[in-house]
Amino acid sequence: MAYKITDECVACGSCAATCPVSAIQEGEPTYSINADECVECGACAAACPTGAIVAPE
Repeated sequence: MAYKITDECVACGSCAATCPVSAIQEGEPTYSINADECVECGACAAACPTGAIVAPE
């Protein structure tokens, strides 16, 4: 399971800039994570200023 971006996302781009495998794409109205590319490293969650990225369950 990949990390997920919740509705708390403010589309700042911090997560996409830190993803080592470029699994995060800009979308409308928020960014999204490609589950097939995500390696679950947590870099995006650590970089998110609003806590909008949650770990896989």
